[in-house]
Amino acid sequence: MKRTGIVYDRLFLEHKTGVHHVESPWRLESIWSTIKKTPAFDGLVDIPARKASLEDVEALHSAEHVEKILDTANEPVRHLDPDTITSEKSFAAAFMAVGAVQQAVKAVMAHKVDNAFALVRPPGHHAERNRPMGFCIFNNIALGAQYAQSRFGLKRILIVDWDVHHPNGTQSLFETSPEVLLFSTHRFPFFPGTGNFDACGSGAGLGFSLNVPLPAGIRDVDYMEIYHRLLVPVVREYQPELILVSAGFDAHLDDPIGGMSVTEKGFAAMAGTVLNLAEETCSGKTVLVLEGGYDLTALRRSVKSVLKTMLAPTANFDFRESPRSVVTDTLEQVIQCHKEYWRCLQHD
Repeated sequence: MKRTGIVYDRLFLEHKTGVHHVESPWRLESIWSTIKKTPAFDGLVDIPARKASLEDVEALHSAEHVEKILDTANEPVRHLDPDTITSEKSFAAAFMAVGAVQQAVKAVMAHKVDNAFALVRPPGHHAERNRPMGFCIFNNIALGAQYAQSRFGLKRILIVDWDVHHPNGTQSLFETSPEVLLFSTHRFPFFPGTGNFDACGSGAGLGFSLNVPLPAGIRDVDYMEIYHRLLVPVVREYQPELILVSAGFDAHLDDPIGGMSVTEKGFAAMAGTVLNLAEETCSGKTVLVLEGGYDLTALRRSVKSVLKTMLAPTANFDFRESPRSVVTDTLEQVIQCHKEYWRCLQHD
């Protein structure tokens, strides 16, 4: 069994978005309730959250952006955009979400745990340097990566994003850097409209943004084909020192907005693949960060399956179907786009 850390704080429930908003406090309450009544999770290691400092957040976000969020304090409702809403304590929850991810990174890097899951909200992967969007206020996972760079001197960090939406914020913050490799599978065209296969990064970061745009209805077996044919060889070549995962569960079959067909078994298989790659490359050091997922039953079951995999990683997932041709065709497009950057993709 692995030592798996969990980061959670009730302050995340104080980010209130309104009774009709899908990104609600019920998401975390549902997950936390399941964890507390599952005996298999009694051995999870509690990692205390902390609020990030202004300096922490301004490492990637502009002072103007941070000031805009601070200005929402004590306001019952503020619409930052049509989708992104704050309440009286949303600013505090947002600072706590950043700090929670950094605490998880610190615990993993200090070998206090083997891997960790930061159960945070508001989510983060759409937030850009100067713009909150798509339910996201600060880019939690990007700030976690930046913290690992500045605190521990890491030069090769992998971010895997299996949320149904493209992580436009994460890519925009790192697309010129070879020190962060971003791998994203996402529905396309779909919100936020970015992430086509030729969005490879720029400058010194060319080849370090691997985007796999997918149509609706993609299944477990299709995702695993992508992971095995593209993620596995590239990660083995890159040799990351830390792996971070934007763990969104809105690609689930039952999600009200995702339109994909992934099951709990599929999320466990993706997690298992990532965790085994971490064992190969960086002594297992992996931090998962909650992003989307809006059907409460699907969300808590998916998180439960992933946590069980984190405690006991396995690669033994048998998917008997064949991947869809549209997936293999898309893979070929991505490989053609990236083969000049990765030796492992330079096959006939």
